[in-house]
Amino acid sequence: QVQLAESGGGSVQSGGSLKLSCTASSTLYTLVYPNLSMAWFRRAAGQGREGIAVINNEHRTKYAESVEGRFIISRDNSKNTVFLEMNNLIPGDTAMYYCALANAYGHLNFDDSWYTYWGQGTQVTVSS
Repeated sequence: QVQLAESGGGSVQSGGSLKLSCTASSTLYTLVYPNLSMAWFRRAAGQGREGIAVINNEHRTKYAESVEGRFIISRDNSKNTVFLEMNNLIPGDTAMYYCALANAYGHLNFDDSWYTYWGQGTQVTVSS
């Protein structure tokens, strides 16, 4: 019903910045996206999937402590897109980054069970 596609990943030097985008490719997305929470998760090598940023229908946000103050999540409903601005990147940020669409609105949860649709991921690699 909904397909999400991330873009904007790549290889950068420590201290650099990247802006990730996630755009819906399903026409149904336009019907549900504005009212549903969106999140960014990441999976680093040898680690589980970590929720790092979430934005709800009221544009309230929550960040994982590991990225607080460095990453900014935003959404543009007119473009069916959620963004993740990543600043002051460090090697520990190296991971596959995924966007996710929740199955409800209003919440700011990092629990995977609250998200129904997932993108294919975009790789971010930060070198020292």
